[in-house]
Order: sequence, then C-alpha cells, then structure tokens
Amino acid sequence: MKNYKELKRIAKEVRKEIIKMLVRAGSGHPGGSLSCVEIIVALYFGGILRYDPENPQWEDRDRFVLSKGHAAPCLYAVLALAGFFPREWLKTLRKVGSKLQGHPYNMDTPGVEATTGSLGQGLSIANGMALAAKIDKKSYRVYCLIGDGEIDEGQIWEAAMTAKKYKLDNLCAILDHNGLQIDGKIKEVKDPYPLKEKWESFGWHTIVIDGHNYEQIFNAFKEAEKIKGRPTMIIANTIKGKGVSFMEGQVDWHGKAPTPEQAEIALKELEEND
Repeated sequence: MKNYKELKRIAKEVRKEIIKMLVRAGSGHPGGSLSCVEIIVALYFGGILRYDPENPQWEDRDRFVLSKGHAAPCLYAVLALAGFFPREWLKTLRKVGSKLQGHPYNMDTPGVEATTGSLGQGLSIANGMALAAKIDKKSYRVYCLIGDGEIDEGQIWEAAMTAKKYKLDNLCAILDHNGLQIDGKIKEVKDPYPLKEKWESFGWHTIVIDGHNYEQIFNAFKEAEKIKGRPTMIIANTIKGKGVSFMEGQVDWHGKAPTPEQAEIALKELEEND
C-alpha cells in the first residue's frame, strides 16, 4: 500500500492524463472522470484490490466494475499506471481501431472487467460476479462504481434488491455523488434523495464519506470488508470536474472535451496544485 502523499501524486498524474486524452480525442466526459479519481486510485494503488497486471484474468483477483462507463478515461489512466498496458495507449482514446474506446470494452482492453456504458447495468453485472464467488467458494471481492445520475435507472434498484436477497457481503458498491448529470442537477432531473436512507431501506449497509479524502475512503473499504450477510454501499460525496477550477461543479463539463487552450490551462493548474 502506498502512502497518502504518493496516492495524491498518482491522482495528479491520472487527472493530467484524463485532460490529455480528452483534448486529443476531441470528445469525452471530463466531469465524471475527474470526480472519481481518488476512489479508483485508492482501489488500485491503496492495497484494496488484489490483481496481477501480468495476468489480468487471474482467477482469484478482485473485480472492479465501472458501471458509469463514460468515466472510462479515469479507469484507463489508472490501468496504464498500474501496468496493465503501455501508457502510450492513452494517446489513442476514442480513435478507430483503438483498444481504448469511449466506454469500457472488456473483450479488448486488459484489466477491464465488464463492457459498460448503457447506464444501470453495471451493478447487475457485479451481482453476478459476487454470486459466482459465493457459488464457487472463492474469496475474491467485487467493487462497483455507479453514478448518482445513473440511479435514475430502474435496473439499479432491481440489482439492489437482488444483492440483498443473496446476501452478497462480498460486494461493495460506491456511489459517485457529485450532484450533477448530463441534464443538470440530479435533484431537479429526478430527485433521488435521501440517499443513505434509501439504500438502507433496500437492506444495504451504507456509509457516507468525502470521496476525495483518502483516510475516509480507506476506512470505508475496511468497514465494508467486515460486514456480513448484506452488501455495502459507500456514498462518496465528490465534486464534478475535481482538480480543474473552471470545470468544478459545472454541468457543462459532463460530456465535452476541453479545447487545446483550455487543456493547457487545466494542465498547468494541476501541475501547480497539490
């Protein structure tokens, strides 16, 4: 496990790679990619996930499902830094023939566990993985990151009931709660509140944290590992566009790439800030 200072350095590199990928591609989703950086960095570099980049299909690995597939740039940057594929691949995001498509594609990208992008489906996929572990008497754990706009989807709540029914205590979901989706504030699009009470009513052990605070992130993951007989939901309060001042909290940056001039400003800001 790397210390917090090293994790912050990695998070900065990930954010820089996200900006560079998107400006090269000329399209993509910066806001939700930037909001979940600390969560995914903690999983891969904080000793939470068991994985082997030399053997991505290792049977006993822990699984991570990025249900909010539009945040693929964040996942790709982390996988590259973790050694799953060459960092040079990041330059090909969204290009024809690239192994790094705009949304995760598990048939072609080392380290990607599930093809996602149609919102609402990832938690069901994670359920299947967690249930398979139970049936096969395997010790691996399954982690699934979903978006707060994504919980508009009915399939999320079907999956929530299924996870409780099968007592999937080897499943930990994380809700990237940045408060914004493509059409505006989640409260105004389809008000999902109260979040904690809602997930608890579906039978999940629920934890609320600051999704940019490593201490709180790690404490939540450790707590989740101790829960028996039911799944865990970590509601991570985050900032859309985190790390780039002109993107933070701005719904306009949900699904558009920065211009070269904007990217230059963003990269300079990221380099200068701790």
